[in-house]
Amino acid sequence: MTKTLDLRGIVPPVATPYKADDTVDTAALRRLVRHLIDGGVHGLFLLGSTSECVLLDAAQRRVVLDTALDEAAGRVPVVAGVMDAATDVCLAHARAARDAGVDGLVVTAPYYTRTNQTETIDHFRYLRDGTGLPLVAYDIPVCVNLKLARDTVHTLAREGLICALKDSSGDDGNFRMLVRDFGGDGRAATTAEGGIALFTGSEIVADSAILAGATGVVPGLANVDPRGYVRLYEAALRGDVAAARREQDRLIDLFQMVFWSAPALSAGAAGVGSFKVSLKLMGLFEHSQMRRPNRPVPEDVQQRIRAHLQRHGLLG
Repeated sequence: MTKTLDLRGIVPPVATPYKADDTVDTAALRRLVRHLIDGGVHGLFLLGSTSECVLLDAAQRRVVLDTALDEAAGRVPVVAGVMDAATDVCLAHARAARDAGVDGLVVTAPYYTRTNQTETIDHFRYLRDGTGLPLVAYDIPVCVNLKLARDTVHTLAREGLICALKDSSGDDGNFRMLVRDFGGDGRAATTAEGGIALFTGSEIVADSAILAGATGVVPGLANVDPRGYVRLYEAALRGDVAAARREQDRLIDLFQMVFWSAPALSAGAAGVGSFKVSLKLMGLFEHSQMRRPNRPVPEDVQQRIRAHLQRHGLLG
């Protein structure tokens, strides 16, 4: 029988720190997990895009899982991404994550293999049946070449294949329709499907998503400022539109650092890189490099980020 998962609120995709030799820095990862939980987050998402999951081998993924789970010590739900190019490889990642003790799995369509909607639904069936863990659908077409259609999400929910959706598609209109479809608070009201939680992966529309009825947010920027996103979530949850907007506007300003490395870095590397530089400047990471082929954030941008964090009061 599939276990249940109550996931809501602010669930950061946890960045992965490395030592100078590119091995996982477990001490820094523990500091980051403490920083996030002390900041009031409601869950942790390991091995997502911000974690550089597809650049880690199976052994490195297991180090991340074991370290973060041990540090979290059951204080918040922990889910783990199992993204890869083939179902059976994803299933191996999924079973390793299950054995490590995660509460749920985060699943995209397989990348590179160019599956269609029906094959992607089968992919979710294989992973659910092969693990017995709750699945969170991760809609990120820029990375997997397939957008989870609205009908596909309904099928996944109706069959009980997923308990939640993280939407990083950039299609805010479609996400808003899903919020309406599933009752405006992540639980089905007007449809025959079972309830699913609905999360936006966007750092910059978190207030409007929560006010519209989304269940939570999975913001990479929360690695840097978890308290800010928790304040935003709490304000939106109590219907304080003005306070939620003020916090969102401040976080949008903080988020601007992800654009400063273009065009030297790809969009993904510029985003994750700016977060990791911030975490180094804040004393949580020893090093800020990403895995190859991603380039490091240029030195002049790192100094600009330092001044930016100081202005936002994040350097102590």
